[in-house]
Amino acid sequence: MTPDILYRVALTMVPNIGPVQAKFLLQCCEPEEIFHAKKRFLEKIEGIGPVKAQSIRDFNHFSRAEKEIRFMEKYRITPLFLTDENYPRRLLNCYDSPTLLYYKGNANLNVPRVINIIGTRNNTDYARQVTEKLVKELVSNKVTIMSGLAFGVDALAHKAALKNGLPTIGVLAHGLDKMYPPEHAALAKDMIAQQGGLLTEFRSGTKPDKHHFPSRNRVVAGCCDATIVIETDLKGGSMITAELANSYNRDVFAIPGRIHDLKSAGCNYLISTNKAQLLQSAGDLLQFMGWEDDIEENPGQGKKKGRAKVQKELFIELSRDEKAVIAILQEKETVHIDELNFRSGLSNGAVAAAILRLELENVIVSLPGKIYRLS
Repeated sequence: MTPDILYRVALTMVPNIGPVQAKFLLQCCEPEEIFHAKKRFLEKIEGIGPVKAQSIRDFNHFSRAEKEIRFMEKYRITPLFLTDENYPRRLLNCYDSPTLLYYKGNANLNVPRVINIIGTRNNTDYARQVTEKLVKELVSNKVTIMSGLAFGVDALAHKAALKNGLPTIGVLAHGLDKMYPPEHAALAKDMIAQQGGLLTEFRSGTKPDKHHFPSRNRVVAGCCDATIVIETDLKGGSMITAELANSYNRDVFAIPGRIHDLKSAGCNYLISTNKAQLLQSAGDLLQFMGWEDDIEENPGQGKKKGRAKVQKELFIELSRDEKAVIAILQEKETVHIDELNFRSGLSNGAVAAAILRLELENVIVSLPGKIYRLS
């Protein structure tokens, strides 16, 4: 536990302060400083204002944070704060990435290849066969399998990963003091025992309420290089996850089904609307992602595997701010504006000004979803 863990946990408990507001605060202050700052300072921070600033100043439930720390220590749960080295780096590209995650397990969340496999809770035998075959074919490619530990395709994916010796991580919509569904308690233990893990943004005592599942789904989508939808109707959590993955500029794949089969209607829709790439085998996935040969060093860059990073020769004079933006963009293929703001240490206005000039000079390219890359 880090010395400021009390303030890190407390930050997630402040009313009106969500992940986006927390990022703005952390650009200006350390966690402890946030709680000791004057209201007039806090309310001037972008995205905060007087109401949220007052919520911070009024917060006095540190005993709840202390209780959560004792729970983590007792059950050997690892807190992963937004600025920690072990925090899932793929999530940093998501504007609404959780401020704090609770992790129980041994799997590395920043390995080069992570996919999530999702689908209906009431799967057919077709979905079972496809899931088991797909996972088995990925064994030699050292892929980590992530899903939501729900009934149906989620559980099939976790079980297939265990059977084939692949690390598998379950993302939960509740605290780590319980298991939902309870029938998967033994499966969860096996996942942890076999170099996998359980991950959640919800502290202990949080129930698996309905509105928590979309939040869980964004973590599933954001933590992975690719989302694979095996079988789903037009509505449901799998479709939400696929949409979130697209919004995060992640690759989405779908297994096609019979045109009149309602349980494949969602997959067929994703394919027909170009929201997902048609997937028929693990070979299709590996080829599309560029994972057929050696594993690349950095996560989140599957398609560009093996491509040497070339230092771009710039023939313009760069300001200090522009150099800071370029340095971040040289580390990975694409970077979200929130990560540029967070990692550069600059004000949002300074980052925006640097981006504008670099775009005008054709040094960087703007992609949908406020994502940037070097030209």
